[in-house]
Amino acid sequence: MTATIPNLPSLYDPFSTEAKWQKFWEDNQVYKADPNKGGEPYCIVIPPPNVTGSLHMGHAFESTLIDTLVRYHRMQGRNTLWLPGTDHASIAVHSMLEKQLKTEGKTRYELGRQQFLDRAWQWKAESEGTILNQLRRLGVSVDWSRERFTLDEGLSKAVVEAFTRLYEEGLIYRGEYLVNWCPASQSAVSDVEVENQEVNGNLWHFRYPLTDGSGFVEVATTRPETMLGDTAVAVNPNDDRYKHLIGKTLTLPILQREIPIIGDEFVDPTFGTGCVKVTPAHDPNDFDMGKRHNLPLINIMNKDGTLNTNAGEFQGQDRFVARKNVVSRLEADGFLVKIEDYKHTVPYSDRGKVPIEPLLSTQWFVKIRPLADKTLEFLDQQTSPEFVPQRWTKVYRDWLVKLTDWCISRQLWWGHQIPAWYAISETGGQITDNTPFVVAKSEAEAWEKAKAQFGEGVNLEQDPDVLDTWFSSGLWPFSTLGWPEQTQDLATYYPTTTLVTGFDIIFFWVARMTMMAGHFTGQMPFQTVYIHGLVLDEKGQKMSKTKGNGIDPLLLIDKYGTDALRYTLIREVAGAGQDIRLEYDRKKDESASVEASRNFANKLWNAARFVMMNLDGLGTGKESSQSPIPNPQSLELSDRWIISRYHQVVKQTINDIDSYGLGEAAKGLYEFIWGDFCDQYIELVKSRLQPDADPASRRVVQQTLAYVLEGILKLLHPFMPHITEEIWQTLTQQPADSQQILPLQTYPQVDVNLIDEALEEQFELLIATIRTIRNLRAEADVKPGVKVTANLQTESEKEREILTAGQAYIKDLAKVETLTIADKQEKQTVAANKPQRGLKTIGLIIVAIVFGKLGLAVGNAIDETPIVGTFFEMVGFLYAAWFVSQNLLTAEARLKLWRQFFPQTESQQAQEPENAIAGVIGTIQVLIPLSGVVDIEVVRAKLEKSLSKAEAEVESLSTRLNNPSFVDRARADVVQGARDALAEASKQAEILRDRLKALS
Repeated sequence: MTATIPNLPSLYDPFSTEAKWQKFWEDNQVYKADPNKGGEPYCIVIPPPNVTGSLHMGHAFESTLIDTLVRYHRMQGRNTLWLPGTDHASIAVHSMLEKQLKTEGKTRYELGRQQFLDRAWQWKAESEGTILNQLRRLGVSVDWSRERFTLDEGLSKAVVEAFTRLYEEGLIYRGEYLVNWCPASQSAVSDVEVENQEVNGNLWHFRYPLTDGSGFVEVATTRPETMLGDTAVAVNPNDDRYKHLIGKTLTLPILQREIPIIGDEFVDPTFGTGCVKVTPAHDPNDFDMGKRHNLPLINIMNKDGTLNTNAGEFQGQDRFVARKNVVSRLEADGFLVKIEDYKHTVPYSDRGKVPIEPLLSTQWFVKIRPLADKTLEFLDQQTSPEFVPQRWTKVYRDWLVKLTDWCISRQLWWGHQIPAWYAISETGGQITDNTPFVVAKSEAEAWEKAKAQFGEGVNLEQDPDVLDTWFSSGLWPFSTLGWPEQTQDLATYYPTTTLVTGFDIIFFWVARMTMMAGHFTGQMPFQTVYIHGLVLDEKGQKMSKTKGNGIDPLLLIDKYGTDALRYTLIREVAGAGQDIRLEYDRKKDESASVEASRNFANKLWNAARFVMMNLDGLGTGKESSQSPIPNPQSLELSDRWIISRYHQVVKQTINDIDSYGLGEAAKGLYEFIWGDFCDQYIELVKSRLQPDADPASRRVVQQTLAYVLEGILKLLHPFMPHITEEIWQTLTQQPADSQQILPLQTYPQVDVNLIDEALEEQFELLIATIRTIRNLRAEADVKPGVKVTANLQTESEKEREILTAGQAYIKDLAKVETLTIADKQEKQTVAANKPQRGLKTIGLIIVAIVFGKLGLAVGNAIDETPIVGTFFEMVGFLYAAWFVSQNLLTAEARLKLWRQFFPQTESQQAQEPENAIAGVIGTIQVLIPLSGVVDIEVVRAKLEKSLSKAEAEVESLSTRLNNPSFVDRARADVVQGARDALAEASKQAEILRDRLKALS
């Protein structure tokens, strides 16, 4: 108890509150991890957003999920580290800078590598803060002191170490292979950076003449320009149509090159004509066939997507321009047979957004099988890492099984330059495919190696290419903690605990990290991979720049507050890994779902304000870590109920979060806070908080309110950190300079001894009864200040006991003046019939006396008979005992016996009072007489008017829907809307008729 009465402003201002606490948390390094602290570590590394990026809804969703987990585990007492950072995004930054240079009429080659990189670093310095500052607005509890960037000194050292080790182990090599080439960025891209898109294209059919003049074969292709690089035509050796042609040659149209007909079982006889043109330098399948049949590889493509000297007269033409011109030439020469419309899949560069070109190129590769196989061992033998949801395990495993060698070189300048130096003095001062090289950790080391190998006169040039961004990102979980140095952070926080990421980068990133970690650290980089879904727009569609259907999270934060957006994103998750749908009105830039979360925040604020106004200064105080729980002996029924419900929610919330059911946890808290605490308990105890209330009872209520409110703030903090911190600081009366803050408090723990499920079940009945009476009052337009009479009838003795125990709550909250709780059958007996019941009682007594006398006489006679008398005495005693146990011990049994002798007649049945309204809760009937409470005729007139309107609406909609012209011509959504409106109007009319019937 302190002299200060905690107080909150009348209105909650999320914007000033959130900014204040975000600044406080960061300025005071509240979330700075300490490896010396002890305790079980809990570490998450942020999936690094591109340094070029800005916050989109996917970032907001993912970061909110992570922050909820991190805050929860921190409050659970774990030694927590959430490590932030950004990725250098080689292709994205490179492409952006080249576009800038193009507007200036320059190229990167004219600018030079160093000046180009200077520009890149300058641009990074200017733009890096954008995404990080936006993440700060989400209130993420990261350790900003450990912020990393994939091109910073420490991570660059880790990249060089990884590359050189893999090379020395024979797992990195340089060779000529067919790669995915992006003409837009003029760089190789990996398979996982290729997005297959279905397009409407064409299938062109051409004739290739046999060299001996005996005929021709017909081939079909979707890329006519590549025929200039054909070195064979393939047929299936089992295809009877063509097997006799295997070994013969054809004359390639236009270029007049003689090429063989080969037999290969890869050819699908059912596709096209069954004859396939083979261009080994421009198709991965053809490349494999070319190796099997020792075919020459003829590259016709330049790196910018134009055709080279091998294309003859089409040299210098863009590949798509050349496509049209090649078709025109073949048609003019009489080789074009037909053109078909053809829907097929075309691989696009995910970064360059143009169709990729399979291109023969000398690149650096990682031998992937040794790495993938070791990772598979962890998965199959140790179930490591564990995927949530578990179904993604198979997807991940299948990917590891199918992996081929990884092309890791990129023809860019922004990134980690490959640590290989070429002895160009050996190949005329140029880097060629055959130039010898050395791999080293530094230029000085490279010179030492080169001089030892090639002599003092060697001339070196570093490989101009950079490594694939995913190479450095693959090291992220351990390079950010100091690897290859054995740092204290690495020893404490590695392996990390949980990776939270989207399913769309399991292949891009998750598999890369597990392979790299397995090889370099001998452990999987994280224990659990929590795969989340996508944030869908209001129509349930994936958000994308192409569709232009993205929703700006900052716009919603500026309108509703950070906590409202965070809570909405979490609450919408229905099961781990599921996509979520965000309601959004694009015309108004409003979201009903986020607005509902803001209303929830306001509800909590107002409830907390009410509680504090009635605490008389009672609070936890700066020395306390938890509001004291009242003495159980002093608790009243409602106090015991809310404490039981609170601990049930503690138990359920912990179970949900531990099993990654974050959405379920959020919804459970919402129902408890809004329903049980605010709408029920606070209303139930308001009378006990009045100045004239019993002081002891008032004190118990205050203690219970403080105890449950503080527990609520702790439970909700991981989801809505700002508002809970503000209320908690006020409730606990922390001084301005206090270092006691909510994120570092202990998360509530369940006390099973305080859970009373039977009591909760009873209270559900009371609350449902109160709700029903309130609804009936509203239906009958009973004014709020008017008290009513309520009759509660049930055949269940248990229900009557519950209702009787809670009758004070019913009368108080439902504004009931006279409350009757009775057996449903007993209430059917009319009071006016009491004289008849009395006469029957007298008659029953007389009959009993007569039969008793007669029985006594018979008994005396039997008693005088030897043996028989004793037998009948025993039988009589046993029967009497059975009769009493079955018919006289309980009130219900006695009533049943009475009705057997005196069955009720229809005239004796009680009739419901006229002008009453009735409702039902389970087996309880609620009856509220309306005479004298409301003007029946006014209520009836309002109901009849509403019914007429509803019936007119039903008639109008039925007419429209029965009109074939409307149903056939109107849009499907309009017709469905009319059907929905008809169903709603019909239901409304039915409800109104029932209400009128109750008044008749």
